[in-house]
This record gives sequence, structure tokens and C-alpha cells, in this order.
Amino acid sequence: MVATAATSAFLPIPSPASDSVGKTSGKVVGSIPAASIDARATNAKSKSTSSGRLQVKANAQAPPKVNGTKVGSMESLKTEDMSPPPRTFINQLPDWSMLLAAITTIFLAAEKQWMMLDWKPKRTDMLVDPFGLGRIVQDGFVFRQNFSIRSYEIGADRTASVETLMNHLQETALNHVKNAGLLADGFGSTPEMCKRNLIWVVTKMQVVVDRYPTWGDVVQVDTWVAASGKNGMRRDWLVRDSNTGEILTRASSLWVMMNKETRRLSKIPDEVRGEIGSYFVDSPPLVDDDSRKLPKLDENTAEHIRTGLTPRWGDLDVNQHVNNVKYVGWILESAPLEILETHELAGMTLEYRRECMRDSVLQSLTSIVDEGSGDSSHPGIVECQHLLRLEGGGEIVKGRTKWRPKFVDKIGSFGQLPHENA
Repeated sequence: MVATAATSAFLPIPSPASDSVGKTSGKVVGSIPAASIDARATNAKSKSTSSGRLQVKANAQAPPKVNGTKVGSMESLKTEDMSPPPRTFINQLPDWSMLLAAITTIFLAAEKQWMMLDWKPKRTDMLVDPFGLGRIVQDGFVFRQNFSIRSYEIGADRTASVETLMNHLQETALNHVKNAGLLADGFGSTPEMCKRNLIWVVTKMQVVVDRYPTWGDVVQVDTWVAASGKNGMRRDWLVRDSNTGEILTRASSLWVMMNKETRRLSKIPDEVRGEIGSYFVDSPPLVDDDSRKLPKLDENTAEHIRTGLTPRWGDLDVNQHVNNVKYVGWILESAPLEILETHELAGMTLEYRRECMRDSVLQSLTSIVDEGSGDSSHPGIVECQHLLRLEGGGEIVKGRTKWRPKFVDKIGSFGQLPHENA
């Protein structure tokens, strides 16, 4: 009873059971004897005591509220202690930990994708020269550069065109000068040459093609220079298959200096010779000089003539004259179609007589000299004479070409090809 009273004092919650008992006892008071009332009252008190104990447990789980605040429980104290702190500049900043976690997740996913990529080179040549920029080899005397044959560089025979090979030769020649640190503002001119308005011009080119590369092949081009007489320079090229080392093309050329302003030939100044002399090698040419005199060719002796050839703006180089590679294409314009369909160009000798300007109109003349049908050592070899001239009659390029039948694995050396050097 004392415990119930004390609990009721701190937790003044009316008991529904006691209220109902009180009301019932109040109603029966005038008709039931007093003794029974006392006995029932005693039972009611005992029941109220037990119900009061149950109320203490219930109230311990759900304490009352006064003005919306819990009273008499530890939970209310905890709630008051965990109230949010006042808003300041610091606690208004974003949750940087969430942002850093998101960035870290993105980087980890990107790194995983990066590692899944196969960056291993598919060809060994990519390890040597991955960007095709070339490099100096053999004690600084030879320049080497790799070229991949593109789909737009092959012709109807599914092999690289002769113009593509000639462009590779020209590119390596210029890159050789550049990598040697001698390239100035001119097109292959050294600093001393630029001071004197001098440029290099080719006078003779000899090319021998043993095999044409195909689409996807990688060719390795080596080039070097040597002295030629007192006022000339010789440049040689050796083209190999970068995977097998097989020799594909050999070429030799002769160059002289010309004044860019007067368009006249010039001697090599001593200052220029001092720049380039240390790069000359003492070696014989890769292609022996074909000194046979080219016969005169005109409209009366030529069998095939193509007229009305004019250079385009894209055919000019930085020296404002037609690029020498373009001459090769013009020469082949007059080659007989039956030869182009059944034969491939195996070698050529070109002699450059004068330059072609952008307003020139040219003619291409070709004559078949020897069809070679009766030559048992070189069956099917055809030789042609060519002339590229202005319509007024001035000679631009004279040439001789040799053709071999297509789809022949290997015919062997012909003409005056040199023995392969080690």
C-alpha cells in the first residue's frame, strides 16, 4: 500500500480499474449490507494495488508529457542533450567526405578500365620507333625511319604506288637534315645556305624496286649522304621490310645547289661545306650509275603522247616549284595501258633538266624500246623511254623505265644492280 501510494504521488495517472470499481461500489451502497461492502472494498483495494503496480511498469515505458516535454525519464534528458548545435559557418559547409568518396570511386573505376586495355605493341617495330619520327644510327651517319603503308597509299594492284615510295625517300631526306640540327627556314637548307638564298635541287635519280610493300606493311628507310665531285652531293636510300629485313627498294640521287632568287646553279660555299662535310660517308652508291645516253624523243619518235598536263597549287613545294615526285606521276601518264595492266615498275632513271613552274603546260611522251620477249635471262622485261617537256619544247625530265611481269615472286637482279652489301 505504501509503495502504491508513493508511486501514485510521482505518477498521478488515474487507474481505469479503480475508477470502475469505485463507481460500481457507489451504486450498490443503499441495498447491500455493510459487511459485504467492507469485504468488497478490501478486494477492490487489493485489486487497485495490483493494477497500480502494472501502471508503474506501463508508465516506465511511456512516461507522461507536460507541455509536450517528457517528464521523469532518462530519454527526455538524452533528447535534450542531443539537440542540434547552433548554425555556424563551419557546420554549414558540405560534407566533403561524401564528395571525396565519390571521386575516389570514379578514379578506381577508370583505373580498372585503363588496366583492362591491351597496350602491348602488336609489332616489334613499334618498340623501336613508336611514333615514326626516325632517329640517327651508325655513329651519326645514317638516318632511319619507319613508315606504315596506309590504305590510301596503295593502288589497283593492292601494293604501294611508286609515288608513295618516292615520298618516303623525300621525307627521310628532310628529316635527316632536321635531326642533325641543320634545318633552317628553307626546305632542307642549312643556316649558311639560307643566308645565301641557296637551295638543293636534284639532277638525277635512280630507283630499283625489288618488291612493293602492301597495305599494313611497315618499311624501314635508311638514308645517308656522300660527296659527289666538287660541287655535288649524293644521297642514297635503302628500304627494307621492318619485320623480315628483306630489301625492297634501293635508290641513289645526285644534288646540286641553286640560287633561289636567280634560279642559277651555284658552287658549294666553304661555310656550307663545313656544315655538311662531317656527315658525308665514304661508300659507293647503292645503285651503279647508268651512264647510257638517253635517245632523243619527240612527237615523231614517241609512240604515246599525253598533252595538257598542268600543275595544281598542291603540286608546289615551299620553294615555289613543282615537287620532283610529281614528275614521276606525269611520266607514267603516257605509259601504255597494256603495260600498266600486265607489268609493274621495276626500276627507273630520271634526269632533271629544268624546273617546272605553276603556270606551265606540259606534254608526256613515251616510247617502248625493248619488249624483252626473247631474253631468256629476263623474260617479259619491257624497257621504255620517257620525256616530260613544256608545250613550247623545253625539256623538263628525261627518263628510262624497266617493267617486269606482275605476280612473279622474284625475277632477280637485272641491268646494273650492285651486289648487296653487308
